Amino acid sequence: MTLSHPIRFDDLTVNFDDRFQLNHINWQIEPQQHWVITGTNGAGKSALAAVLTGAGDIVSGTLDGIAPSAGITPRVGLVSFEAQAVLIETERKKDDADIMDVISEGTPVYEILFEDCQDIALAKELADKFDLTKLLDRSFRKLSTGESRKVMLIRALASKPDLLVLDEPFDGLDTHSLAMLQAHLQTLIKTVPMVMVLNRFDEFPEFITHIAYIDQGQLQLQVQRDDATAFDELYKLLHLKTTDLTVPAPDPDTQTPALNPGEPLVRLTDLTIKYDDKKIIDRLNWTVEPNQHWQLSGPNGSGKTGLLSIINGDHPQCYVNDIFVFGFKRGSGESIWQIKQFIGYVSTALQWEYKGTTGLRNVILSGFHDSNGLYTRCTDRQKTIANEWLALLGMSDRGDEIFSKLSYGDQRLLLIARAMVKHPPLLILDEPCLGLDDMNRQMVLALIEKICAGSGISVIYVNHHPEDKIKGIENYISLG
Repeated sequence: MTLSHPIRFDDLTVNFDDRFQLNHINWQIEPQQHWVITGTNGAGKSALAAVLTGAGDIVSGTLDGIAPSAGITPRVGLVSFEAQAVLIETERKKDDADIMDVISEGTPVYEILFEDCQDIALAKELADKFDLTKLLDRSFRKLSTGESRKVMLIRALASKPDLLVLDEPFDGLDTHSLAMLQAHLQTLIKTVPMVMVLNRFDEFPEFITHIAYIDQGQLQLQVQRDDATAFDELYKLLHLKTTDLTVPAPDPDTQTPALNPGEPLVRLTDLTIKYDDKKIIDRLNWTVEPNQHWQLSGPNGSGKTGLLSIINGDHPQCYVNDIFVFGFKRGSGESIWQIKQFIGYVSTALQWEYKGTTGLRNVILSGFHDSNGLYTRCTDRQKTIANEWLALLGMSDRGDEIFSKLSYGDQRLLLIARAMVKHPPLLILDEPCLGLDDMNRQMVLALIEKICAGSGISVIYVNHHPEDKIKGIENYISLG
């Protein structure tokens, strides 16, 4: 079927497991319209989009045009961080087979890609354009974040959807993949209505006809793209500049051990990373000196995450390479915790692993101990520093809230604070702006600039967006 009638929200209130509520939404999506939902982190952008997929419990009001009717249910193609995380978690659970002395290889990419596929030819075409064809036999959970994102996109696009719901579809994609996806979406504008959740104004496709601005669970503004005055006002609203930011001081009683200022922080000599005889990185030489900042780039699957794992001590190929980090030659008897004490780290993988009932204050405090959760008693001074970070992030009254119940963007902000709290000699930021709205993105970029300006911390910054350059980063390395 095709979507031939409007989708109408009439005074709709929707509850999401008592964690969040959309209130009194009045909204209409016509078949030929393409919408962007935008707003600050935690405002309800993803929740509003999720209602179109059947998520949430309707408390009052009506939703017409998308619910099952006459036995026919509109097919919705969905891409979101939440759906991606669910798929990855499902694959991780297959590791439970280890208790039966069986090593689970995980589901191959082709099974996930072609499950419930309505257009196999298109799926194969997109896999080729996304450079995934060579990975079809690989276990899904061995893909990089960007590669698994591409799988989600292909599944949605090849499902012959009547409606596309795309929550941050461009995040995590390299430049080539981003351009290819935007070009493909352009071919669908006359046949498939789209609703996108986007934080970045510079990523709004030209074919977008309307913008919905949501705040605190309420749809505050609905703007036509061609209404120049209204569009400019909304742009200014979401581009508020944060000024006079002050980074909280470190805890003087828990400083990391002093390093030899005459030695590099990291020295990699002829580094090689390979999987199943395929070399991802071949004989790389790279040195990071104290107070030196680097931007790391490269297409999806080029080895960026693997390279960072080598530095962080988590990669199994640490011990078959010539690696010098923080005064240690790897394989000389050092522990992984001796390495990690010198590093602050932010990544999508870390965000997926941070589960349970940890409160926001304790997430920040765990950065003092390099732990996923707080298991060590903290000093009053450390608690004061954590509260200063919460105030900086505009979360002073939310310290006891549960991390897992936050929006994706708010989770990322907390993990950045966790990485920075101990003022480590090396701060590794693996796409730190992923999932952040413009206002929070500018705050994060300003914070990183302050650190680069003279804090004694070296930064390795991974980024796909050239406009997110950091003042003070003058060294660049590209993989692939």
